[in-house]
Amino acid sequence: MKNFYLKPKLFSVLKNYKKDQLAKDIVAGVIVAIIALPLSIALALASGVEPACGVYTAIFAGFMVSFLGGSRVQIAGPTAAFATVVAGIVATQGMDGLVIATILAGVFLILMGVFKLGSLIKFIPYTITTGFTAGIAVTIFIGQIKDFLGLQYASGVKPIETIEKIEANIEAIGTFSWQALLVGAVSLAILIIYPKFEKKVPPSLVAVIVGALMVKFIPGLDNGVFTIGELYTIPSGLPPFALTNMDFSFAKVSAVLPDAFTIAILAAIESLLSCVVADSMVNSRHNSNAELVAQGVGNIASVLFGGIPATGAIARTAANAKNGGRTPIAGMVHAVVLLLVLLFLMPLAGLIPMPTIAAILFMVAYNMSEYKKFIKTVKTAPKSDIVVMVITFGLTVIFDLVVAIEVGMILAAMLFMKRMSEETTVKGWEYVDSENDADSIDLKVVPKNVRVYEISGPLFFGAADKILDITFKEYTNCLVLRMRAVSAIDATAMNSLEQLYSKCKSKGIALVLSHVNEQPLHAMQKSGFYDKVGTENFCAHIDDALVRANEIK
Repeated sequence: MKNFYLKPKLFSVLKNYKKDQLAKDIVAGVIVAIIALPLSIALALASGVEPACGVYTAIFAGFMVSFLGGSRVQIAGPTAAFATVVAGIVATQGMDGLVIATILAGVFLILMGVFKLGSLIKFIPYTITTGFTAGIAVTIFIGQIKDFLGLQYASGVKPIETIEKIEANIEAIGTFSWQALLVGAVSLAILIIYPKFEKKVPPSLVAVIVGALMVKFIPGLDNGVFTIGELYTIPSGLPPFALTNMDFSFAKVSAVLPDAFTIAILAAIESLLSCVVADSMVNSRHNSNAELVAQGVGNIASVLFGGIPATGAIARTAANAKNGGRTPIAGMVHAVVLLLVLLFLMPLAGLIPMPTIAAILFMVAYNMSEYKKFIKTVKTAPKSDIVVMVITFGLTVIFDLVVAIEVGMILAAMLFMKRMSEETTVKGWEYVDSENDADSIDLKVVPKNVRVYEISGPLFFGAADKILDITFKEYTNCLVLRMRAVSAIDATAMNSLEQLYSKCKSKGIALVLSHVNEQPLHAMQKSGFYDKVGTENFCAHIDDALVRANEIK
């Protein structure tokens, strides 16, 4: 069991688990649960299902992913990435179709983990994830305009696609409610301003409380402002088992199979990206294959008990880490706390105004968009990468995520074939030069405090992670990257170099680059990386780089 590749992280950390860490995990779990409650309800509504479905998801998927997962601090639950996908499935296939699709997706995720496909996530380019993430953010934003403004669609109008929602909003603009706008605006202001003064209490919880009190006690606001309880049934207690009377016919399974693949791929991408973020925050390393298995089990458990598809939630995972959570116990506590809320306090959720939910989702969309990253990529990345990102973004908004990812991957593969002709390697000191080579490093003396790595081949999205495998010794104060054999670099690799630079900077290690070729140098200058590192740390030859390394104390 010691080296079993699917071993959950929980079983590893419990070996040296201490009481003081238990206290920290409990506190972190409670805080994350408070954050997750309004978000789970909001994301359920954005997904076109009952509000309680979001809470079911956070409980069952959240517990199983923490229990079986490959990350120390991963928090799973409903996420914005799934909202538009789920809404589309529910609208076309119904809840039965969603349950079947998610069960199939869970099986796919388990198989991906069992067959060690967790590492394949690196073949999803940075530009594609950035493009569809921004596209999903836009679709969520547009989808919440109706409730934020208190619009009422004409009878029979149930738009699914983003363009349809825009048209429906325009047609219904005459039903605008100033009361809804007021509640939504106040809620949004709280979400924006409150965190600047108070960090401990989640702003979404404050917004929910204030919004509910406004509608309850301010005369006239109850007109034109719908609450969750007025539109949906808010149950207490555990949901029934979902497989009762389920249609598992061949026709039904065939109809939802493409949706199942979409859920599986999106869950894999989102969860493993969240794991990477978590690793950097707690100085750990996740087990990608165990995480995929856990995500599969978690998704199956979620829909069997009334939930929707789930994946790793980056914001909630970050909140867990920031509040002291360091083991999966925190995620399990978060699920248990939500279960207690479900059993004893859930009817109170019916008092939450729909404009407040819309405001929360506006902020979710804003944070999810990562517009600064999008703009920076447009400004600094190679044109081909920009094309992939923009097309992925546009297709996500206009059509759906399936089309966007398919087309984006095809375009990225074409770029891959155009740019890449040989395998890229990142190796420690390597003596490969002849005696007549002016840039020879044969027999050169390298100080103990200097590490030298040679990079050979083009740096692209499929090889960018190798840069992050570069290691240091405790006594290292200078890292030399020899790049004379690097002919090209893309945006994903530049992002990895940025991470390597940040890692070096945090450890007090100087970064020196030797013999950077024209295209990589141009990309580094355009992205601002050249200025960060410093002109003095870009050397023409390895000899110059070693001289520079000797100067660094």
